[in-house]
This record gives sequence, C-alpha cells and structure tokens, in this order.
Amino acid sequence: MPVKRNFIIALLFGCCLFVLLYCNTIPEKKASQPLLYKNWSDTVHYVGMQTCRTCHENIYNTFIQTGMGQSWDHATKNKSSAKFDQHAYVYDPYKNFWYHPYWKNDSLYIMEYRLSGRDTTYRRVQKISYIVGSGQHTNSHIWTENGYLYQAPITFYTQKGIWDLPPGFDQGMNTRFSRIISVECMNCHNMYPRFDSTSENKFISVKTGIECERCHGAGGEHVREKLQGIIVDTSKEIDYSIVNPGKLSRDLQVELCQRCHLQGITVLNEGKSYFDFHPGMPLNTVMNVFMPRYEGGQEKFIMASHADRMKQSRCYLNSNMTCLTCHNPHVSVKFTSNDRFNNACQSCHSGNASTECTLPISQRIKENNNCFKCHMPVSETIDIPNVTVHDHRIQIPLSKKAKNEILRFVGLECLTTKKPSLLLLAQGYLETYEAFSPQPFLLDSADKFLSQMPDKDNFSYRQEMIRYFFLKNNYDQVVAHSLGLEPDKIPDAWTCYRIGEGYFQSGDLKNALAFYKHAAEIKSSNPEFMNKLGTTLTALNRIDEAGEVFYKITQENAAYAPALSNLGYVYLLKGDLQYAGSLFDKALAIDPDYTQAILNKIALALRLQKNEDAKQLAQRLLKIEPDNEKAKTVIKQLSL
Repeated sequence: MPVKRNFIIALLFGCCLFVLLYCNTIPEKKASQPLLYKNWSDTVHYVGMQTCRTCHENIYNTFIQTGMGQSWDHATKNKSSAKFDQHAYVYDPYKNFWYHPYWKNDSLYIMEYRLSGRDTTYRRVQKISYIVGSGQHTNSHIWTENGYLYQAPITFYTQKGIWDLPPGFDQGMNTRFSRIISVECMNCHNMYPRFDSTSENKFISVKTGIECERCHGAGGEHVREKLQGIIVDTSKEIDYSIVNPGKLSRDLQVELCQRCHLQGITVLNEGKSYFDFHPGMPLNTVMNVFMPRYEGGQEKFIMASHADRMKQSRCYLNSNMTCLTCHNPHVSVKFTSNDRFNNACQSCHSGNASTECTLPISQRIKENNNCFKCHMPVSETIDIPNVTVHDHRIQIPLSKKAKNEILRFVGLECLTTKKPSLLLLAQGYLETYEAFSPQPFLLDSADKFLSQMPDKDNFSYRQEMIRYFFLKNNYDQVVAHSLGLEPDKIPDAWTCYRIGEGYFQSGDLKNALAFYKHAAEIKSSNPEFMNKLGTTLTALNRIDEAGEVFYKITQENAAYAPALSNLGYVYLLKGDLQYAGSLFDKALAIDPDYTQAILNKIALALRLQKNEDAKQLAQRLLKIEPDNEKAKTVIKQLSL
C-alpha cells in the first residue's frame, strides 16, 4: 500500500506505552446553523484570483505575500529560499544515498547517488517542477511524470538554513522519489487543481498558491451579480453570493480555518471527496478529523494543529475568540506587528498589570510586555524536524517538570463530530494505521469498535473488516468477509483491490483477476492496481494480455519501476532477452534496490549462462535483503 499522505511520521506513535480507547470529550455547545450560500452550488464556477483582483487590488497585493499566497509555485530561483553552496549535500545512512540539489541554467535538479570509496556506483538526476512552502519554515520539492506528482527526498529548512531529508523520510523510512502527492495533500497546500479522479496523484493542471476562493468559495455567482448591478450593503446584511468568513458564526469560522490548520487523520464521508467541502459548511458534512491524544508532554504538538491547540486554551473556552481575533488572513504574519497580537490579549486581560502578569516589572519591560512570547512560546513540533512554531495553546508557562513528562499515546479523538459512531471510530484507527503508523494496538482498537457494531450484514461493516484483515495480512479472512460480493457492485476501488489481494495470496487467481480488473477500471490511472492486474494475468499464463497491461503503465508513467521490470519479464518469457535486459536496467536506474528487478536480472543472467554475473547480482541483493532466500539459493547452487 502506498503512503497516502504525508507529513505525520511514525514517531507520533512510536513512544506509546499503553492505549485507551479514547471517546470524544468535546464539551456541549450550541449547534451552528449553516448559512445557505449561493456559491455552494456545483453549477457555480471558480473564477481565479486575477478576477478577484480587479475589484480587490489592495487585498490581493498583501495576500500574495502571505504563507497561503506563496504556498506553491514553479521551481524557480525567485521562488526558492534555499542555499546552494558547498553544504548542499544530504546523506541518508540507512539507505546509503547521497542527495545534492543544484541549478542548471534556470532549472532545479536533485541528484541522488551512491559512493563506493570515491567511485559513484549509482546516479539518478531528477528535475524539480514545483516548490512547496512560503519559505517561512521549509521548501519542499515536487517532481512530475506525465501529470503524476511526487515528493522529492530532500527539503530545505529555512529557520536553520540547512538541507535535510523531508519529514517522515528519516530513520530508514526514505521512500526516495515515490511518495505521492495526493489530492488530499494538494487540497491544503494549494488552490483546487484539476484532478484525474481515476488516479491517486495525477493532475491535469495545478495552480500556483492558495487563492481567494479557498476561503470565500467559488466566485462565479458573485461576479455575475456584481456585473448585473446587484449590490448588497454588507454593513447591514450578508451577501450570499460569496462567503465572508468574518460573517460566519464562531464555530463555522474555526471550522473553515481548521480545514487545513488541523492536521490529523481525515476520514471522508461515504460518497464525498475533498472537493465537496465549501467555506461556511460544517466539516463533518464532508469529512471527520481525528487527532492523537497523549498524557504528559503537554508542550509537544503536531505543527499544523493550530486550531486544535487554540481550542484547548482557557482563553478560547472562556471567550468568543476565533483565529481572526489575532490573524488577518490577507496580511502576512511577517508584516504584522506584535501589537496586534498583544492587543488581542489585552482586550480581555485589561486589569491591573500587577495582577494580570506575575513576572517582575523589570523582566516585563525587557520583553516589551510581549504576552505571546511567554504564553505562546516558540516550540519544536513532533512531526516536522528542524522547525519551530508558536504554540497556539495559550497557557501559563509550563514548569520544567511538566515539560519533561513522558509522552504517552492514549487514543484518538474525533474533533469534528461530538459522538462519533462505532464505524467512524474504527475508520479513524484503521486510517491511522494504514497512512501514518503501523502499530498493532491501532488495529486492536479498530477491531474492538467493529466488534461492537450491531449490524454485521451492513456493507460498510464488511468493507472495514476487509480492510482490517488486509492490514493484518490475514488473507483468508479477507476472502471470508467478501463472499457473495460481486466486483462490479463495489464502488470503491481500494476495497476491490484488497479483496483481489486476498484471493491472490490465497491462490485463487480467477477471482483475484475479477476484483483487480474492477479496481483497475475504477482507477485506471493507478499504476499499482494496473500492475497487480498484469501480474495476475502473467500468473494465469495470459502473457500477451499481461504485456499489454504493463506496456500501458509504462506509457502512462515511465517512472514506475515495477511495470518496467514486469514488462521485461514478459519479454524474457517470450525470448527477447536483449530487450528484457534493457527494461530491467531501466527499472534499476529508477530504483537500484528494487528486489524483483534484480531477481529478474539474475534469471536473465542464468538464461545467458553468465553465472558470475548472476552470482554478483545475488550478492548485491543480499546486501539489500540479507535474508532473501532466492539470492542465497542462487549463490549456493553456483558455488557447487
């Protein structure tokens, strides 16, 4: 299974000592009634920021300098905040790869290479298409292949001025150039793209930065009304042709901000996509978000959890503050004076200074009476290395003892639905395991919630049980829970894929083929699904059909090494040894540690009676996988 999202790493859960099944403890509050905005309709089109600019030039000029306005752009020297000097090298000691970013004319490249002594034994150069991040914290790098977007394995951390591996790529978890940029990633880091829904990470076109309509909704109806002379006096009433977040209720204001500033585990509602959320809606009409909860370590938090941290504050609980109380989203924090933030504090804490602040007057003067410096300290985050950010949990500074408390995971909390169903809770734990941290206790929690569901004939229950047993590698139970289900009646490609894998691993290739085929029909631009379809056809000795599938993948995504290797295997079976070898070499040029390509190349060497080459390849494989039995057998046989 590919990693579907990024930027929360396994370290979030790696320090767990125990687990409790944490139920939601959101306090009771009056439900917010959503307003019915005209631009919620699917018939209203997006007009683009340049159209908004024609009437809102001043706001445009400040907004494009914000972190949102500079969130994503083409890889140019002007966009990059990185240093390209003699220190622009990164080494991954676990995977034994070096990385070096450099400019060639006006194009940015990242070179991945290996050394043996002073000799370069492997080298890959990848052109970078986009840079993600305003440069306030990081610049991450995106490369593309025929519209498929992937994250490159190197990030520049601007606060420390260093290059390093991206979040989640360290400690042996470097996925190199294969981490996909999914529509979920894009949904918070950029304006809405044109997305190929038959894929996981293929985009027809992408914008260059978050735009006005991410927070205000589609502008087509607003523009139409203004051109027709329909003007609303917004000092007296709401203009329902466009969403003004400042006119939303407190809850809905925060819901809008936490769409992206609540980085957690997202579970989409059935039949919904990330494009279905519109400003002014409650988040749970489209999706639900879970956050990990801990005991101890109160100062430790996920970087993009501003809304969650703020909502834990007594300031938030005892007032009507929202994100807009302190932040003007049209103006960069870099150009916002400290007075704006401190004045927000003093609007409530306006009593006698000697009772409001316990610091000695001399120290307060030294700190310019800066409230947020003490009560929102700059802190490291538990998911992004080399980065600090103000903690939005406004609180009395923690004692040294509190800061040194052991961080212990106690469960997930759903922040968008007060009383989540058993199914939703199970989905939260399954998603956490699959996308972020494969810790067994997460599956145990999911199993507990699923076992408590009363309706076990419900398709949703069966679907999540199939997912649960798939993640446990219990393929017999995957098959058992899918009995009676017909592939073409299942709308979810991933469920079809999991059932197909269950049948494949159980040796039932005929049924595996049917489910893989339907998964590939729904997601025809997902190379993993297509590759499994081709693999099954090969196992059924339908070689020509398999070759057509593998060839289609390579034409669609030439950087997908498994398809190149498998297409080479088809040609090996057909006797075209030279072409087969060239395809194996292409696969290994993309991924020098791809086990199956090395095994296929060993088979080719043996076929050509190049026993010494086969032995060297087997030794190479054992350096990557010391317990690989096939490589051991080859060496043993060739050593007789």
